[in-house]
Amino acid sequence: MRAEQYGTVIGAGELNQPARDMFKATVYEAPPPARPVVTHGLPMDVAGFTGRMSELGYLLAAAVPGRVVNVHAVDGMPGVGKTALVKRAAHRLAERFPDGQFFYDLHAHTPGQAPVQPVDALAVLLTDLGIDPRNLPPTLEGRSHLWRDRLAGKRALLILDNAAGHEQITPLLPSGPGCLTLVTSRRRLIALDGALSLSLAPLTPGEAADLFTSRAHRTPSHSDTEAVAQTVRLCGYLPLAIVLLAGRLRHKPHWTIARFAADVASQDRLTELGDGHNHAVSTAFTLSYQNLPADEQRLFRRVGLHPGTDIDTYAAAALDGASLSVTRRRLEALYTDHLLDEIAPGRYQPHDLLRAYARALATDHDPADGRTQALERLLDYYQRTAQAADQYLARLPRPGISPVVPQATGAGLPDRAAALAWMRTERANLLACLDTVTREQAPRAVQLPAAVAAFSYQDGPRSQAAAFHQRAATAARLANDPLGEANALHDLGCIRYLTGDSAEAARIHEQALALYEELGDRLGQANALNELGRVRGLASDFEQAARLRERALSLYEHLGDRLGQANTLHDLGRMRHLTDDTAEAARLHQRALVLYQELGNQLGQANALRDLGRVRGQTDHLERAAWLQERALGLYQDLGDRLGQANDLNELGRVRGAMSDFEQAAHLHEQALALYEELGSRVGQTEVWNNIGALLAESSGPRAALTAYRRALELARQIGSPLDEARALEGTSRCLARIGERRNALSDLREAVNTYQRIGAAGVKAAAEYLARLETEDAGKASDPDSTD
Repeated sequence: MRAEQYGTVIGAGELNQPARDMFKATVYEAPPPARPVVTHGLPMDVAGFTGRMSELGYLLAAAVPGRVVNVHAVDGMPGVGKTALVKRAAHRLAERFPDGQFFYDLHAHTPGQAPVQPVDALAVLLTDLGIDPRNLPPTLEGRSHLWRDRLAGKRALLILDNAAGHEQITPLLPSGPGCLTLVTSRRRLIALDGALSLSLAPLTPGEAADLFTSRAHRTPSHSDTEAVAQTVRLCGYLPLAIVLLAGRLRHKPHWTIARFAADVASQDRLTELGDGHNHAVSTAFTLSYQNLPADEQRLFRRVGLHPGTDIDTYAAAALDGASLSVTRRRLEALYTDHLLDEIAPGRYQPHDLLRAYARALATDHDPADGRTQALERLLDYYQRTAQAADQYLARLPRPGISPVVPQATGAGLPDRAAALAWMRTERANLLACLDTVTREQAPRAVQLPAAVAAFSYQDGPRSQAAAFHQRAATAARLANDPLGEANALHDLGCIRYLTGDSAEAARIHEQALALYEELGDRLGQANALNELGRVRGLASDFEQAARLRERALSLYEHLGDRLGQANTLHDLGRMRHLTDDTAEAARLHQRALVLYQELGNQLGQANALRDLGRVRGQTDHLERAAWLQERALGLYQDLGDRLGQANDLNELGRVRGAMSDFEQAAHLHEQALALYEELGSRVGQTEVWNNIGALLAESSGPRAALTAYRRALELARQIGSPLDEARALEGTSRCLARIGERRNALSDLREAVNTYQRIGAAGVKAAAEYLARLETEDAGKASDPDSTD
């Protein structure tokens, strides 16, 4: 009889000890209730999932028969949409894994929760399979073996979301070939053996706009397009931020998209990107930031102080006041945690919102003097390295500038090619640094613009360079630094010349010359005289230009400055060519070429070869001219000198046109024009449009050529170049005469001849002869009563 039956007859207290022992030995326990088996535990699919088609295709392909890799990790910065992508993929893949679809959040970055320990995760996964908790092995290894045993031979899909690292994941991975594991993590899981990684970037602008409008339940009109684009741009194309803002707009039915976009733009972005109860984006970033060691946190904050777009190891080391090797390791750690992107080997960039977050952290956590010192170290690095690079790029020696040892900057600039490459890579950062320097911050406000002057002259951007040099001149004047002011004015005048503002350029160079004369600085005087001669040449005052350059040459000779002598001889050669003294022009260019060769100055050699080719082409030695121009072009390309390439392409195009190779000539002129436009050189654009007009007149006819000549004429008048104006007028007159507009042709040609004569330029003889012929023909028609116009 069972104990329960006895209990109905006598009480337990009435039993003696042997009886109680007998009943104890025969008690039966009730069977445990059956545990539910959970093998289809995917969370809901993401409603309105948008974009990520290529990434989704990649994950779906991971489940095709015959795949080799069974583990795929999706990593990316906070809020980039990793979980949404994996959920969508899991639902699309579910039917391929009939034995189970398991989703487990490992809580690496969940507010208020510690990351899940793998031994605890396995307890949940195993009990979901129906295993009694009392039968779970006590050790991590035992549970891992049991998990793999239960999935052996099965076709199952496992999603491990929000993982901290490979130590947390590895014990949870099934080993059977029929199982697929998808992992999401904010960290790059570099140590996860055998896994393939997919790193998510922010959405494309189009995908981001689609996500915003779909989540906001709005159908934007054509006029709303820019407002949507602005909103998602402010979100940094980050899905989390976009979804939050779209949700806010969805609950404002009376707001237009344009008003909403304007409201968002007027607020602090990190504050706005919340759900009304917490700053969701900032919170997501904080959960990644707070797990960093203190030194990595500091570097992250200081990266946010950088005024530019990206950063290399040298600049980061300067900001952080640390060694290169230590900084390199810290940058790599931030990259691994998706707090920085590596946009090129050794170059890093934070996402736009992460940059704002880092800057806010620096303001909140770092003292003002610490931030100031970090920025000063950064500016020191850029200034020293730019000065070292400038020594290779400068066309002229600079008065009062001490040489910088390139290796001392840390970046290591062994030659001109390395200097130019560094300048081009750091262009945006240098401009951003220049923007942070006020004119009250002398001497940096004077020295940093000077360090980028030669690069700006040959590579642009010209408009920004002009503003920086003007600011530098003002700063030097306020600081009572006349030499710095003179140098800044010299640089400003060179930029004004290239942009075609000849009157302003002349005024500025005269100011610089006066300062150099007051200081008794003969090198500065020589430089200013030579540049003033260049400006006078643009204004077609050739005799004055020649006299100024002869004065400069005398000073360079007295100083023993052979580079200055070579430059001036070359420029004098150009003046003589423009006044039709081709023999003297060739002699001067040849003298300059010899000096450049002795100095090993490749840029000077290229310039001399180019202008020797120009002279040879003028004297109908076309094959020789083309050969010289091609040699020059090769040197410019080797040097990476874009302005030199543009000038040479223009000249080579003229030679090829004279050789009737019209197709090649057109291609060369198009290349030159594109470079001039990129560089902002209106002087170059004017010359090339005149050359294009001449080419079209020969190859396509007068009507096509007229358009080019009229563009050249417009530019020539804007930049104040009488010679280019005369050439354009002569071109239009020849075209007009060919299409029967003789009255206008004569008017333009008379103006051209008068200008040629006034400035004493080459071309006057041919133009005057053509004018005489047209006037004779016109007079003959007027005396013939049977003629018609």
